[in-house]
Amino acid sequence: MRRTASPLSLILLGLGTFLLVLAPLLAWYVQPRAAVNPVDIDTTAIYTGTGSVFDVDQVKTVPDQHITVTQRVRGDVADSEKSGNAVWDVTTTVDTDKSLPADDPHDALEFMPGRWVTDRTTNEPVHCCHEKPYFEGDAYLKFPFDVHKRSYRWWDNSLGATVTLHYRGTKKIQGYEGYRFTGTVPATRTGTRLVPGAIVDQPQRSQVLAEEWYSNHLVELVVDQRTGRVIYAQVGPRKTLRAPGSKKDAAVLLDSEKLGFTTATQKDQVKQAKKESGQLRMVGQTLPIGAAVAGFVLVAVGGVLVARGRRRPDTSGMPPAPLTM
Repeated sequence: MRRTASPLSLILLGLGTFLLVLAPLLAWYVQPRAAVNPVDIDTTAIYTGTGSVFDVDQVKTVPDQHITVTQRVRGDVADSEKSGNAVWDVTTTVDTDKSLPADDPHDALEFMPGRWVTDRTTNEPVHCCHEKPYFEGDAYLKFPFDVHKRSYRWWDNSLGATVTLHYRGTKKIQGYEGYRFTGTVPATRTGTRLVPGAIVDQPQRSQVLAEEWYSNHLVELVVDQRTGRVIYAQVGPRKTLRAPGSKKDAAVLLDSEKLGFTTATQKDQVKQAKKESGQLRMVGQTLPIGAAVAGFVLVAVGGVLVARGRRRPDTSGMPPAPLTM
């Protein structure tokens, strides 16, 4: 008797082998290339809270003001494709109810434009494409993919430097769990501003080059572990003016214990995090594991069928049958 492999066994064996090869390919090749910062981003995050704000009309600090911070991020697709990086234009405005709604963002209490350029895979700053200002650190608008339980250097635009944020466990935002990071900023001189002397307790001088000081009561960020997307952010900025060389604040420009994502922004960020995280999980875990299991089963079944073969009589050694008329 001789054995021959059936077509079905060969098909199963080939398909199983293909799936076994596909599994690590999805996990080690496709998934890392799917985990990249987008270039066509267009999102808006809104923070709200209360605090004290300097009113230029009244020339004094007014307490208990409702404050709105609007941060819009738009990707520059042309520059991104040309450079191979993620090029995002960022506009941040700070408003009180007095300046909202604003037809022109320049009418806001504060208007801060910028351009953030990152490596699409690592999220590290890339200094090109008219980046402004010069950024450093591990995180700003988002964290790197695959966030770890460690400290990260977060870029504080108001400070003009990085702030170390420490891992503080997990926290649920709108029912979705993320990694929580916190940090503070001590009072730091950030620049100078020409103001009337009366504002910094020097009424005898018409103009004074006052010192600008900045601190932050608390920076709290909750981040999706897989994608690095910030699903909740809270800051407590304090900006003041001091007379040259003084150790005391003479005027408070802005002081808020808490400015945090609105409920609508939280829901939108969580929705996007779930979608993006699910896609990466499918490519990096679900499909590779499924392909590996299915491939192993098919190879095993195909191998058994090949081993058994299909028994047929062996006629190679028999004499030829006699001719009949």
